[in-house]
Amino acid sequence: MTLAAWARWLILALLAVLAAAPAAAQETKRIALSFDDIPRHPGGFMTPDERTIALIAGLREAGVEQAAFFVTTGNLEDDYGKGGEARIRAYVAAGHVIANHSHSHGWLWNGDAAEYIADLDRAEAWLAGRPGKRPWYRFPYLDEGRDPERRDALRAALRQRGLLNGYVTVDNWDWAIDNLVSKAVADKRAIDLKALGEFYVETIVSTANFNDAVARETLGRSPAHVLLLHETDLNALFVADLVVGLRADGWAIITMDEAYADPIARIEPDTLYLGGGRVAGLAAAAGHDTEMLVHERTDEAELTRLFEERVVAKGAP
Repeated sequence: MTLAAWARWLILALLAVLAAAPAAAQETKRIALSFDDIPRHPGGFMTPDERTIALIAGLREAGVEQAAFFVTTGNLEDDYGKGGEARIRAYVAAGHVIANHSHSHGWLWNGDAAEYIADLDRAEAWLAGRPGKRPWYRFPYLDEGRDPERRDALRAALRQRGLLNGYVTVDNWDWAIDNLVSKAVADKRAIDLKALGEFYVETIVSTANFNDAVARETLGRSPAHVLLLHETDLNALFVADLVVGLRADGWAIITMDEAYADPIARIEPDTLYLGGGRVAGLAAAAGHDTEMLVHERTDEAELTRLFEERVVAKGAP
């Protein structure tokens, strides 16, 4: 048996084990919240300090015990990163955890693997020993390399460093909606904040359900999901509403520690289709049509259309 054939057999065997989960577990939808790009550039409404305060307050109001904030240490060197270290400490003091999101937030697919590894090591050195630190690394852009050599080199590097791939199962383009908001504010266009919140929550909840359906079809169960969000004004404004919307749809909010204890954390899908998250990668490795693994709202044109129809106040200049 070739190495590739053996790896595919192993993944299918693991998927079969996961599919044998008890029926009670299949009925539960669980999701943890994570935020990327800490500290992130300002948005349309708040300063970075105000945004951190609002995010912490929103998570507390919603009763979120623990979210994860993935730190891009190079952002601390930008003007908007001033005070970023204090904001990171504030997240941890509020009960949340932090992890590695690289130093430079670069792409892997077109870069040198050794330089990329040195970059994540630089961020890991900054994070080492800090309260709330978890041994997780999240690939910027969820880009795990688009060829086997880069992908496998990074998988080996993470194993050598004792780092878990900080995967997500529910990818979405909250950042694109936030960009639309920031541009509308800069253009002095009136925004219906109530409609914006409803549009945002609806988008995230529907994307979560889409990925859960893919997971159930692939694994035979609903795993502990990880939601990808970003440190944006949009999330600072509506994270509490998002949690309400998720719970109303039957989702339980769990900690990131619980999410990464799920068996899928131990599976590295034998596929290059990895940019849509762990569930999509597992589905692709199991032979699913990749065109069916993309939610309709992970598309900037569709989000722009809906934003213009539903969020920009009618009659605004």
